[in-house]
Amino acid sequence: MDCLTLKKSNCKNCYKCIRHCPVKSIRFSGNQAYIIGNECILCGQCFVVCPQDAKQIVDETEKAKVLLQSGDPVYVSLAPSFAANYEGVGIGAMRDAIKQLGFADAEETAVGATIVKREYDRMVNEDNMDIIISSCCHSINLLIQKYFPKELPYLANVLSPMQAHCTDIKKRHPNAKTVFIGPCVAKKDEAAHYEGIVDAVLTFDELTRWLKSENIELKQEMDSDDNSKARFFPTTGGILKTMVKDNPSYTYMALDGVQNCIEALRDIENGKIHNCFIEMSACVGSCVGGPVMEKFHRSPVRDYMSVANFAGKNDFDVAQPDSLSVKKTFTVIERKLQPPSETEITEILRQMGKTKPSDELNCGSCGYDTCREKAVAIYQGKAEISMCLPYLKDKAESFSDTIVRNTPNGLIVLNEKLEVQQINKAALKIMNLRSASDILGDQVVRVLEPKYFMQVLSSGRNIHNKRMYLAEYEKYVEQTIVYDKDYRLLVCIMRDVTDEETVREQKESISRQTVEIADKVVDKQMRIVQEIASLLGETAAETKIALSKLKESISDE
Repeated sequence: MDCLTLKKSNCKNCYKCIRHCPVKSIRFSGNQAYIIGNECILCGQCFVVCPQDAKQIVDETEKAKVLLQSGDPVYVSLAPSFAANYEGVGIGAMRDAIKQLGFADAEETAVGATIVKREYDRMVNEDNMDIIISSCCHSINLLIQKYFPKELPYLANVLSPMQAHCTDIKKRHPNAKTVFIGPCVAKKDEAAHYEGIVDAVLTFDELTRWLKSENIELKQEMDSDDNSKARFFPTTGGILKTMVKDNPSYTYMALDGVQNCIEALRDIENGKIHNCFIEMSACVGSCVGGPVMEKFHRSPVRDYMSVANFAGKNDFDVAQPDSLSVKKTFTVIERKLQPPSETEITEILRQMGKTKPSDELNCGSCGYDTCREKAVAIYQGKAEISMCLPYLKDKAESFSDTIVRNTPNGLIVLNEKLEVQQINKAALKIMNLRSASDILGDQVVRVLEPKYFMQVLSSGRNIHNKRMYLAEYEKYVEQTIVYDKDYRLLVCIMRDVTDEETVREQKESISRQTVEIADKVVDKQMRIVQEIASLLGETAAETKIALSKLKESISDE
């Protein structure tokens, strides 16, 4: 059953879920996380740690409402961890509120826990098993079925308290339907897989929302029952607290947290553990630390005290059924992904930029403990090369460094104190500096006029392509100064335009000379014109006088 779903829009590619997944049953594709159903043990850690609430638990409230409308009486099996989730509320107050929703009645799952613990005691004393592992936690059962199949013979073939209680309810009320309410995601899968025992599963969060929608308030009323020792079940070591433990040849121990259980299962697999009863819980703190404890916070001491103060000293008064009626069968659940060869792992590591063992940082930022585990996940289609943050960082730095090194423009990066943080070779050449160490960390005033940097910093207005002359270096540059508010840095880009400026000045000089020569030629031509005009004027006057005299002479004759 797909008990956990994903809101794709909220998945921000942070890899927090895979870092906290004890069996790495999450794959990434297109920067989105997907839960691998046949590998998941439904511990709910991805739901707990997701910072974007991208993981959602399938809500069965509507399913429970349909059961209520069926006409058959519907009974609630309420997990004993409710005492920690609903602080100050006893079973009487819980029963009253649940009955207002339309349920026939509400009973404690701890009744079924009493049946289970008695069967555990019988197995310890009669079955002569080398190792017995409790089967109350469905996530642990899935862990063994999927990852440690050789240890299945050690898993107690007994119904869980939820199943034992719901079976008991249906035995007492033949037409009854049952709904389990607790802090666990895995119970939804357990109920779906073993059909006919539990008809629906709600979390405490779903119950709270339902009560709120019906304006039903839980009364702060506590009650007590000395015959309620099995209420200890949802705490670490709680199963052992209720057991008789009268077989001295057994060692009794309690483990919580998937990783601790994995290490113990490895020891069992390697033949290092014998003659013991092991209580295993996937959640740290057992069920009171479950993924859907409505408060969504870790209060291990207070939660334990809430349960311990509510629990009695004796067993619930319940008839013990025969062993066959509480027997449960576990089968191996195959995982189909094949491991890659050493050559394929080496090739994937090479693609990740890891060509030698020293390159394998095993930092865990991708969610996998080692780079080799990550390479295996890439081969199996569960991970992407881009999930390796050191690889991405080195790639980005290499790319940006290549640009900075090879750009012909000078680049200088300053902090808000106008101290040089970075400088490239082109800038060093412009300012006749031998190496970056000559200026890094020093004030920019040592090499450049700080006025424009201060202007940009105070006004917030960037300067673009301002041409200026650096007299100290006898160079012309086009200077762009940009202030990055996010990183609080000033970036100065200088383009050396000295050659352009020299060519421009040469052109201006030639233009001036051309104008001067043209002026001189015009002046000379004008003088010549004036001289010619003067000579022509004198000749014309003489000619006029001569012709006048000739005219007078002719007239006299």
